Amino acid sequence: MNLEEMRKLDQTGLQNELNALLKAHMGLRMQKATQQLQNTSQLMKVRRDIARVRTLIRQTVTQES
Repeated sequence: MNLEEMRKLDQTGLQNELNALLKAHMGLRMQKATQQLQNTSQLMKVRRDIARVRTLIRQTVTQES
């Protein structure tokens, strides 16, 4: 999901996306620990997406205040 699509989501949608990304990150970490992960750059991409979603959540909270 790109940034423009993320910006269109409401607070609940962003929270759902964050939960999905955190689960994906955990799965990738487990794959890395068991040497099953082929493309290690996926970890960095998921971490950056998590940071983007958290930033958007913070922005929406401060705009509502």
